[in-house]
Amino acid sequence: MARESSMKRKRAVSNFFGYVALIIITIIWLFPFVGLVLGSFRSYDAAVEYGGIVDYVIPKHFSLDNYRFVLGGETNYLRWYGNTVIIAFFVALFQMIIILCVSYALSRMRFAGRTALMRFWFVLGMFPGFLTMICLYFLLKEMGLTQAGAIKGLILVSVASSGMGYYVCKGYFDTIPKALDEAARIDGASRARVFFEMILPISKPIIIYAALVAFMAPWNDYIFASYIAFGHDASYNVAVSMYRWMNTGDYQGYFTRFCAGGVLVAIPVTLLFMFLQKYYVEGVTGGAVKG
Repeated sequence: MARESSMKRKRAVSNFFGYVALIIITIIWLFPFVGLVLGSFRSYDAAVEYGGIVDYVIPKHFSLDNYRFVLGGETNYLRWYGNTVIIAFFVALFQMIIILCVSYALSRMRFAGRTALMRFWFVLGMFPGFLTMICLYFLLKEMGLTQAGAIKGLILVSVASSGMGYYVCKGYFDTIPKALDEAARIDGASRARVFFEMILPISKPIIIYAALVAFMAPWNDYIFASYIAFGHDASYNVAVSMYRWMNTGDYQGYFTRFCAGGVLVAIPVTLLFMFLQKYYVEGVTGGAVKG
């Protein structure tokens, strides 16, 4: 009994310090987000002196002036927001379709060069994408897909390399018994019919995973978007336009507007993950079973 009681005390002490550590980490992790939200409700007043970070972040008087400025006619924020939505939506749609088709083909079909192709894509994926920025810029420029045509150019570039992101989806399809395909093929179904009518209906988690991953990349893209749309205000996405706000020379004034814009950008992604988190986790864990 004494030994059991001692083990319980040790376990309780260990759990206590573990929870304390987790609480501290959570506070540190959430502080920037809380500061962003609170800062979005504070209007900049040049006559007010702020004594420290607490006075600067936490508004003494809550106001919606920043949101009125962002959503009003003084800026093109709604245009930039719409550009971001258009790019992210079409990239997610086309990239999801391509990834699912490529992953299914690599999972089910055996053809000459299949293994070499997968290894080549795997190695190629280790190189950062910005290494090709100069080449892509001149290529897109020749096609008229920079500046005024930057939205189409960004969609094209993001979709063009979709097939290399097959890893997780292929692993998920590997977990689905091939007997389903073989039974349908014996009954005369084509591979396309097997894929669209049998495999996809039972692959909801991996479909949502592929769509979310594809949606997030262009939604948060700054480097390539600023490079392709450089100098053309109407083609900016939210990330590029908000960074420009911070370089206007009025850092303090535009910081709170930057916070308001950041909150509006975070809302769709937060809602997507809240409602689709279950399927996202199932897709990741299911695709990690086999490579």
